[in-house]
Amino acid sequence: MSPQRESTAALDGVVVVDFSRVLAGPYATMLLGDFGADIIKIERPDVGDDTREWGPPYDADGVATYFNAVNRNKRSITLDLTDPADVARARELVAGADIVVENFRPGTMEKLGLGYEDLRELRPDLIYCAITGFGRDGGADLPGYDLLVQAVGGLMSITGPAPGEPTKVGVAVIDVLAGTHALAGILLALGHRDRTGEGQRVDTNLLSVLLSSMVNQASGYLGAEKVPAIMGNRHPSIAPYQTFSTGDRPIALAVGNDKQFTLLARALGLDGLAEDERFTSNALRVRNRDALCDILTTVLRTRGADHWYTLLASVGVPAGPINDMAEAFAFAERLGLTPTVAVPGSPTQQVANPISLSATPPTYRSAPPELGGDNLR
Repeated sequence: MSPQRESTAALDGVVVVDFSRVLAGPYATMLLGDFGADIIKIERPDVGDDTREWGPPYDADGVATYFNAVNRNKRSITLDLTDPADVARARELVAGADIVVENFRPGTMEKLGLGYEDLRELRPDLIYCAITGFGRDGGADLPGYDLLVQAVGGLMSITGPAPGEPTKVGVAVIDVLAGTHALAGILLALGHRDRTGEGQRVDTNLLSVLLSSMVNQASGYLGAEKVPAIMGNRHPSIAPYQTFSTGDRPIALAVGNDKQFTLLARALGLDGLAEDERFTSNALRVRNRDALCDILTTVLRTRGADHWYTLLASVGVPAGPINDMAEAFAFAERLGLTPTVAVPGSPTQQVANPISLSATPPTYRSAPPELGGDNLR
């Protein structure tokens, strides 16, 4: 019997020169690196990526955990892109690369002689991905910070405890979504190049990603001229689909259809509730939401969240307690999801890549790099 051959990573042999920093671009390139791509992270001498200084918290080695979150499986090379010699070095790296990723303000890379048109002369089949805040035209000069995009893009207008209290999401979710869309664009361009040999430019921006990610809320505005507003934890189109008070801490109920509502009513001992003419369909439950919530809350407050979660989950009602970060990881572990991984050279666990491939799974080869740690390699 022939010896078993070690599997090849999905992106083995793909070289990425990564000029991006902070979150959206580094998140996309880390995901590429997890599947075998060689990520060469270009950083400013003595300073590096902004997130190297974004702490506390820090890990046991004194590294900002923000930086650690999106920079494993990378090499770090420091280049001063105002120095012609270092720009020439950057061009040499690109000439041997398959992909370039950058998230500078529009026009910056062109001024440095590192724009797409400049670099495709070095590498005609190059895939060049640019992530901006607001595109390359009218919004070119606007700073692309996640908080600002959440504000001007409408997300804060529907997020918060009550009208008049717009609130940002508790993580830079638009940066993460933009990085994910950039990853998709890069992989699409790689597929096209595999078929045709042609490279291309990939563009995405935070505002367009946010508007696309508003899905039903955006569609409600476009299709019915309905401008959504803050509803706290309630859903505009489904009920009961929100958080409720219990005897100790809140619980989330995500009842998406009539069958689940009937199961909920039975589990709570509310015989006849599903047949109540106010609640026999989802549309009626949405219309009579306040009355329904009062009825459910009265019962839910008689016992604690863990009791209701155990009971409701056992009968097929989508429900869950409001976990903190520690509880969330523990919950994922109980489900057998293996949410964390050990990364060689890192003193702490890291979050596992959420994409699972049966033949070419992600690999965790190296900790986030020291600044300029690969300058002489």
